[in-house]
Amino acid sequence: MKHFICAIALLLQVEIVMAAAADATVSNIFLVTLDGLRWQEVFRGLDESLATNGDYTERSETIIARYGASNTEDSAAALMPFLHNRVFRDGTVVGNRDRNSCARVSNSWYFSYPGYNEILTGVVDESIDSNAKIPNPNKTFLELLNDTGSYRDQVAAFGSWDVFPYIFNVERSGLHLNAAQNADPAENEFEVFLNRLQDDIPSPWGNVRLDAFTHHYALSHIRNHHPRIVYIGYGETDDFAHDGQYDQYVMAAHRNDRFIEELWELISSDAFYKDNTVLFVTVDHGRGEEPEETWRHHASKKSVSRNMQSLARYEEGIVGSDAVWMAAIGPGVPASGLVATGDGCLTSDRIAATLLKLLGEDYRLFNPGMGAPMSEFLQ
Repeated sequence: MKHFICAIALLLQVEIVMAAAADATVSNIFLVTLDGLRWQEVFRGLDESLATNGDYTERSETIIARYGASNTEDSAAALMPFLHNRVFRDGTVVGNRDRNSCARVSNSWYFSYPGYNEILTGVVDESIDSNAKIPNPNKTFLELLNDTGSYRDQVAAFGSWDVFPYIFNVERSGLHLNAAQNADPAENEFEVFLNRLQDDIPSPWGNVRLDAFTHHYALSHIRNHHPRIVYIGYGETDDFAHDGQYDQYVMAAHRNDRFIEELWELISSDAFYKDNTVLFVTVDHGRGEEPEETWRHHASKKSVSRNMQSLARYEEGIVGSDAVWMAAIGPGVPASGLVATGDGCLTSDRIAATLLKLLGEDYRLFNPGMGAPMSEFLQ
């Protein structure tokens, strides 16, 4: 009887794997995050009150000329033209709360490390309650895939923030990761040049490099190695917002949009990636809106009462900083445009399982504790 039960269990497992493989629609996944970029700018465009506030903007005329418009839709498209004119049109997007489309984090902290853990592992770990450089006890879906034969050494990650080596726990995972560092070793003359340029152009921040370096290190590695699973984490939007520089914040968002377009152009023109690659874009947390100065911040009520005492004056936390947005394009993703979510919200802990599902993998075989796949992003 024991052998019979084991045989049945094995058969069920095989059936799950075969069913998942039958659902496979893509071979490669590109996951991109833009740290703390509010849904308000993504869907409404330029906030004119912030854009004309001298406390936050030195280049009012410049950003109004570039991204201003008579209506929010045109302004949003001017700010992030590739997302609006290609990804949102030909793919699926969630998170425009003005149009009954809601996405949010599930963790109770509303800042970066908990947010990235949720996106990348598919689980909410409330013990991750700071941005401290502590190795992640949870395995990201990139690590889980890299541990399997068909994806081993075909996974790569890039980031502007120097905490990513701990989020990906590279000592344990062994993932290829370039985050806030030079390429070591440099594999070509371009990477030698990037290394020198990065040394010669200091970042405004001690722990976040400029996104252009993250972007071009990623492109170089992708062209040289053609990894199947790629993560890129841009960071400037969050840091310029914390610094209270609204003009720099929106210009960084516009650059990130161009970087994403360049990624899609590479995907669409490279025979390895063309027609079998999904691009998924999201953020780790939102930001405040009211009162106006809270656009600079993000924190939950729990956070401000415990480990963000500098924001303790906001007794309810930074309202709205749990709000995120998500978008995807590629085979297997419906061309639904903006999806209304009714009375509920899609959550960031479901992204990992959704991406595994698109690959034809069953998340339950990797980590059954992940949030379930989002049908809205699946054909």
